Amino acid sequence: MIPFIDLKREYAEIGEELTQAVQRVLKSGWFILGEEVKKFEEEFSKYIGVKYGVGVNSGSDALFLALKALGIGKGDEVITVSHTFISTVDAIVRNGAEPVFVDIEPDTYCIDATKIEEAITNKTKAILPVHLYGHPADMDQIMEIAKKYNLFVIEDACQAHGAEYKGKKVGSIGDLSCFSFYPVKNLGACGDGGMIVTNNEEIAEKLKMLRNYGQSEKYYHDFIGINSRLDEIQAAILRVKLKHLAEWNERRRKVAKLYNELLGDSEIVTPIEKEYAKHVYHLYVTRCKDRDKLQQYLSEREVQTMIHYPIPVHKQKAHLELELDNQLPITEKICNEILSLPMHPFMHIDEVSSIAEVIKKCL
Repeated sequence: MIPFIDLKREYAEIGEELTQAVQRVLKSGWFILGEEVKKFEEEFSKYIGVKYGVGVNSGSDALFLALKALGIGKGDEVITVSHTFISTVDAIVRNGAEPVFVDIEPDTYCIDATKIEEAITNKTKAILPVHLYGHPADMDQIMEIAKKYNLFVIEDACQAHGAEYKGKKVGSIGDLSCFSFYPVKNLGACGDGGMIVTNNEEIAEKLKMLRNYGQSEKYYHDFIGINSRLDEIQAAILRVKLKHLAEWNERRRKVAKLYNELLGDSEIVTPIEKEYAKHVYHLYVTRCKDRDKLQQYLSEREVQTMIHYPIPVHKQKAHLELELDNQLPITEKICNEILSLPMHPFMHIDEVSSIAEVIKKCL
């Protein structure tokens, strides 16, 4: 079996470092909002190239709290995409605002910036682009539109740790940016975790209160917040992994390059990397007209694949009650064609070669 991802190989490589980090926290006797979280916030925000980082419980909470900190709520609209993990849109709805979907680019699968302006109304308060699969959205166009209409930009970088747009790390461009540290991410915890990064000190301080019951100091609550704190053990683990992130991303890029070379003469559509981008391949997403047949063929030959994502958010049962009038032909087309192949920094060359050989036999 060739697994889709193999976290056991990751542990085999850095297990001793992780064990020492966890033991350090256990010996300290301090498990919530201590030195590990503070240092990781500083180290990660420095890595991204911003001033402030606020660790939270998950990427989903990062998105929810980012919107909340900006005062986005009932009666407001947020422009985003339907082709994303559902938490992007859930964060908007949980704040009482309404998602407004625009279609995606057919090659990067990120938001089509040329379609944003026509979706803006007097209720629009923010644009929420998703750097999907590890490829950056076209941020220059997005920031120009946001400036023109006085809109916030919240980057969903939950799949793009270390990706770059014109030499800048994604997450350093918008007003606020959100990251997930779910275990399978390029930078993953051993459990849940997330972070919001920003250059705005006032917003960063508000976020620190929001994640901790709205407290300005213990038992003094200035507004309604939630309990969403990155814990000390996960922060310590992430500090270890952050040191390896650049190398692991380069390994992902090498795996992707090999896939591209081996599948270049096949019928499958391989991922692209725009000239402005540095793709970090959180996922290696291909397209095939007979996707289901190919997936079944690979499964029978013990190659594990996944679909990210088979149903766009605007067609999910959870959001049908919004009754949004959406015309998203590219989104709906590619959902029937996309197939994610195994991708992680610990893949062996012979595994990539075997997968490519199986695909060619099927097609």
